[in-house]
Amino acid sequence: MTSANRKRDTGPPRTGTAEKDVLTGFLDYLRDAVAAKAEGLPEVQARAQGVPSGTNLLGLVKHLTYVERQWLLGHTVTDWQATFHLTQDETAETILAAYRATSAEANARIATWDDLTETGPAPAKPGRPVPSRRWTLTHLIEETARHAGHADILRELIDGATGR
Repeated sequence: MTSANRKRDTGPPRTGTAEKDVLTGFLDYLRDAVAAKAEGLPEVQARAQGVPSGTNLLGLVKHLTYVERQWLLGHTVTDWQATFHLTQDETAETILAAYRATSAEANARIATWDDLTETGPAPAKPGRPVPSRRWTLTHLIEETARHAGHADILRELIDGATGR
C-alpha cells in the first residue's frame, strides 16, 4: 500500500444554520463519500464481493439508491435483499448515475419541504404510521453513514485506499 492510497478524511460539511440545511448537508457529504469509494476502480473490482455475505461497492450504491427512492421519493421496495445485487447489464457508470440522479431528485423534493414535522413521502405500511420528514432525513443519514463505513472497508481491502 502506498502513501498515495492513504488520504486524509475531509471534515464534516459546513452548512447553513437551518435544520434542513444541516441535515441535507450531512446527507450530501455521506452520499459523496459512498460514491467516491466506488469510483475509479476497474469494473471487476467495483463488483467484487469483499466479504462472505457478498457485499460489494456497487451493490451498496445500488441499495442506497433504492433506500432514497422509497424514503424520499415515495416508491415502494418489496425486496430489500435484491437491492444489493447487480444484474449483468448494470455497470459502475449506470449504478453511480442512477444514485446521483436519485439524490438530485430527492434534494429537489426536500427543497420544497417547509415543515419537517409533516409526514415523509415513504409509502404507508399497515399498522405503522408514516414517519415525519425529520425522522426520514435522520434515518437516511444513519443508513448512508452505515454503508459509507462498509464502503470504506471494502475499498481498503481492494486497493488500500483510505480517506476521501
